[in-house]
Amino acid sequence: MSSFQNPGLTEIILRLTIATLVGCVIGLNRDLRGKPAGLRTHSLVTLGSALLALAILHVSITTGGVPGDALSRVIQGVVTGIGFLGAGVIIRDPAGHVRGLTTAATIWLSASLGIVCGIGYWLPVTVAMVLIFIVLLLGGPMELFVERFFGRTGNDGSPK
Repeated sequence: MSSFQNPGLTEIILRLTIATLVGCVIGLNRDLRGKPAGLRTHSLVTLGSALLALAILHVSITTGGVPGDALSRVIQGVVTGIGFLGAGVIIRDPAGHVRGLTTAATIWLSASLGIVCGIGYWLPVTVAMVLIFIVLLLGGPMELFVERFFGRTGNDGSPK
């Protein structure tokens, strides 16, 4: 079991590497679907988030403790900032169709996974990755099936 509070060099390398690999895997899915934010973007988001989480853990250790809400403030800042990056991939065409929401959500999720990798909380990372792939790989076909079976509806439930 990894130490949440005092990661050594090997643990730091492991946490940053796994965060980067998690981003690679999610980004590869987006790349294969021709989306604007792919492997590099997602990898950098997870790596940066993990790095920030590790930094606040380091400050906590070297200063003899940081108030309990310090990591929470870092997480809030990352989540807020990453929202702007995600917004950059959302496009509304002249017909009013919105595209890029799933990619924006995966960017936000990559930041979250990076933070969790940074603190070394491996079980949630593993469970989340499994669920992410279920959603990304099966979500589209499930949406098409539901549309074919029930018909496409507008936001208010009325037929389109």
